[in-house]
Amino acid sequence: MPKMKTKSSVKKRFRLTATGKVLAGPGNKRHNLIARTQKAKRQNRGSQVLTPQDARTVKQWMPYGIER
Repeated sequence: MPKMKTKSSVKKRFRLTATGKVLAGPGNKRHNLIARTQKAKRQNRGSQVLTPQDARTVKQWMPYGIER
């Protein structure tokens, strides 16, 4: 049986924690930042943990985890 491939976009956008949670960068941080409140911009710093439903989908796209 051949190996399954990891989606290239997933390699670049997500990280796995040691406990199996999926970390992702926040959205809405690229442009039109003047229209956003300071609180919204501040809360979008760093990484965010995906919901279990979204994490399940992302994990299907990386069958062997992510090698870094």
